[in-house]
Amino acid sequence: MTGIRPPLGAYGRLAQGAQRVLRDNWTGSSTVPSRTLYPHQWSWDSAFIAIGLRHRSPRRAQRELETLFTAQWGDGRIPHIVFNPVVPRHAYFPGPDFWRSSTAGAAAGAPADTETSGIVQPPVHALAALLVHRADPDASVRHGFLDRARPRLAAWHGFLLRARDLGGHGLVSAVHPWEPGMDNSPCWDAPLARVTPVPPGTFHRADLDHGAAADRPTDLDYGRYVRLAMDYRDGGYRDGPATDPRFAVEDPGINALLAASEHALAEIAAATGADPAPHRARAARLTAALVDRLWDPAAGLFLCRDVLTGTLVPERSAAGLLPLLLPDLPPAIARTLVRTVRGAHFGLGRTVRLVPSYDLLGGAFDPFRYWRGPAWFNVNWLLERGLRLHGETAAADALRTAVLETAAASDFAEYVDPYTGRARGTTSFGWTAALALDLALDPGPGPSPG
Repeated sequence: MTGIRPPLGAYGRLAQGAQRVLRDNWTGSSTVPSRTLYPHQWSWDSAFIAIGLRHRSPRRAQRELETLFTAQWGDGRIPHIVFNPVVPRHAYFPGPDFWRSSTAGAAAGAPADTETSGIVQPPVHALAALLVHRADPDASVRHGFLDRARPRLAAWHGFLLRARDLGGHGLVSAVHPWEPGMDNSPCWDAPLARVTPVPPGTFHRADLDHGAAADRPTDLDYGRYVRLAMDYRDGGYRDGPATDPRFAVEDPGINALLAASEHALAEIAAATGADPAPHRARAARLTAALVDRLWDPAAGLFLCRDVLTGTLVPERSAAGLLPLLLPDLPPAIARTLVRTVRGAHFGLGRTVRLVPSYDLLGGAFDPFRYWRGPAWFNVNWLLERGLRLHGETAAADALRTAVLETAAASDFAEYVDPYTGRARGTTSFGWTAALALDLALDPGPGPSPG
């Protein structure tokens, strides 16, 4: 990153380290999450990375998002991976030869000259675009950043609301466990049990070339992921009705982030001379549907719903806490979520310093294995904003400090053991560095979208 001034303040050394990670992971047009484990551009990673980049190079933050937008499909979807053609094709699995987006996705408007995956990730991009704009509004206006981003974001949200309301109740469904971003969450165990895995000998897991097997999903899970992705690809990446036998789950994380991004898109619309009212109305409808469909007062958080059976999945995931991001969440529910974050199941401020990805008391809890227990920095960044939004300033301040200290001590780890803070997965991870940089240099989230 050229032209970056040395950071000041208590977290100066951390900020310098974070900038080093982002500089080293820069490809010239976007930032990879990890040079070894994830050598391409990932969708929600780039959104979080742009949020951190905005403090030191708003123009590079804009470019991060705009590079991703160039891979958007004609139907509006933003794919979860954009493949870098200079990276060896065997460096990541499933790679471009597996997804075959330009041919299998042609009817859905996949770009002909850029290879991508065919599934999506959580829609945090409008929030990222708004925060990037706020970093330097004058330059953003001069470069027409929001004018270019707004139609892309509107089409993206339109795809989710139009094609993915598989339950017919106004919420977005995920059609693959990778789409909510919490790949091997125990929330998917029951829905995935219906899926016949492909044999493990039919594919090579490149992730195990760079990560410990104890930190990664099992071969059985991976076999089911591959089966679902193959079926979706072979169906031309078309989204079917709720009776389709594929995996279909309403996830509170995806829908909370879509509602938060609709609030952000309302502000973007107002800043570009468009009508913000439709986006505010969509955010309100999404919030109401979340409460109606996924809120479980007995569990004290939002649960996933298996669309194919119509039942709530009883597993407690950190995704069920993310509606704290929403300004119009009923106050009683917000208070209950705060109690749940601090309670025995998530232990914030009691038994752990960072919120784990899954219930500390759950039968499937594992402090090492990917999304089955470790603490992730993007989840904790989102919850820091949610706590602050709902007036929990002391808890937000403590969580901010814990995120910064753990990020520095773990060499910007992909994720950490929630009890010890020990690094798991890979290190020098893109969004960990970016979000630590954001928390180090931003005194607070400022006015909430909406």
